[in-house]
Amino acid sequence: MNGASPLTPAGRQDGLAVEVRDLSFRYPDGTPALDQVSLQVARGERLALVGPNGAGKSTLLLHLNGLLQGRGLVRICGLTVEKRNLRAVRQKVGLVFQNPEDQLFCPTRRAEVSFGPRNLGLAEDEVGARVRRSMGLVGLAGCEDRLTHRLSWGEKKRAALAAVLALGAEILVVDEPAAFLDGRGRRELIALLKDLGGTQIIATHDLALVEALCERVLVLSRGRIVAERTPRELCRDAALLEAHGLA
Repeated sequence: MNGASPLTPAGRQDGLAVEVRDLSFRYPDGTPALDQVSLQVARGERLALVGPNGAGKSTLLLHLNGLLQGRGLVRICGLTVEKRNLRAVRQKVGLVFQNPEDQLFCPTRRAEVSFGPRNLGLAEDEVGARVRRSMGLVGLAGCEDRLTHRLSWGEKKRAALAAVLALGAEILVVDEPAAFLDGRGRRELIALLKDLGGTQIIATHDLALVEALCERVLVLSRGRIVAERTPRELCRDAALLEAHGLA
């Protein structure tokens, strides 16, 4: 399921949001992370990436906005991910890290969510409008000036998502969105991602979340795509789940 033939979303006529072709990557210490990965994601599609720890999921996500660059092709909304296009690519891809504390660095929610739009050079009235809209979308309206370090884990997840939404990204890329959330927080996050719509790529171990949100699943193992399934097909394939640490 990798090599020169990209995995293509079936029945989509509205164009590609993401194209990855023959992508390979090794970390500086020589550790292999991705091995000739190829995939396509249609505009408006929700795709899940699943696999055991160390499979390459997070490494793949970091290639989508150029934080890492390996050998092979990565194209976002028609733009090749390379030095000259990085600014434009990073406005199209909003990456939400697994640990929100790796992403949040400003003292208040307002400062955090306004940081990105302000650095895009937007006028202050537009920055304010984006802050209000994104905070409203994630259910944090009216709490913009609360101190970040006093937020619950679920609130930090929402604040990190709001900061990404404020950039106006076309593609939302989320790494382990339900990690460390309690049952209520997890349900709320699933509902939020469903309501947001748009193009989403979600790396997760949570198969129930995959069933609730995604149309298609790619299984990564040892840096390679080893299977493509619908969520229902994946959950019924006990041998595949067991073989790749998902059961």
